[in-house]
Amino acid sequence: MRKIDTKEILNILPENIKNFITEASLNEELQEIRIRADKPLVLENGKEEMIFKYIPSREDLKAIVQRISNYSIYAFEEEIKKGYITIRGGHRIGICGRCVIEKDEVKTIKSIASLNIRICREVIGCSDPLMDFIIKNNNVINTIVISPPKCGKTTLIRDIVRNISDGMKQKAFTGKKVCVIDERSEIGACYNGIPQLKLGLRTDILDSCLKSQGIMMAIRSMSPDVVVCDEIGTYKDMDSILFALNSGVNLITTIHGYGIEDLYKRPVFKEIVENQVFKRAIVLSSNNGAGTVEYIYDFKSKSIIWER
Repeated sequence: MRKIDTKEILNILPENIKNFITEASLNEELQEIRIRADKPLVLENGKEEMIFKYIPSREDLKAIVQRISNYSIYAFEEEIKKGYITIRGGHRIGICGRCVIEKDEVKTIKSIASLNIRICREVIGCSDPLMDFIIKNNNVINTIVISPPKCGKTTLIRDIVRNISDGMKQKAFTGKKVCVIDERSEIGACYNGIPQLKLGLRTDILDSCLKSQGIMMAIRSMSPDVVVCDEIGTYKDMDSILFALNSGVNLITTIHGYGIEDLYKRPVFKEIVENQVFKRAIVLSSNNGAGTVEYIYDFKSKSIIWER
């Protein structure tokens, strides 16, 4: 597992908070640092919640926001109105406060009262054991990853992208052109448009782009062999996926869920199921830690072809 780049995290924290969050706290299990004004500092460390005595002030939050925006909050308004800012290293800072609404849309967030530092990490090679189910005869099999929150689906799909893009000599698989539609800046964790994580040499990214628009944009302009996106779930997403299928592009994506039944029972997925868009499903859990593969499902035979 890749160690956390503690330098970029510690650089944005005021001294008051640094004194409580030591290097020892920033270990490989750390997932989130929750900083709320006038409430105790909280770390989510694996399945353990660590509550500190220190009570962050509004001045602490103001100092963090200034640092993550390079002292130019207006330059990051587009990100802020989406509720987060991505910093160098790919770590994402969730933002809550008073939302300013204009024309039924969030224009910006002011009076910021809580921050959530979500730790970015990559696990190089975590998809290697699964690639035999995703590639065949030098082609990519349309695959969907089904997983509850915080079970490693984004980490897994990121490593799948790397393998598809770079190719795998040991499997006689030639690298493909991949376009990632990274609507929430989580797969590539882009900073100033440049991915902070390893996505392969043949990968292009449409960062902060709606999946429903990005899939079509990618196919029309980047001539990808494979399109990858995270967390599909709207009817517009489904229309774009069918467009990709009809364009001869392969697909790798994810949904929130606990099993294959979640794909079959939701009306929004009815058309892609009936059109047999996906050939394989990988179902994750956290039963043995994040990224536990429970089973792999084949849509053609409607059966489980591998089980933990």
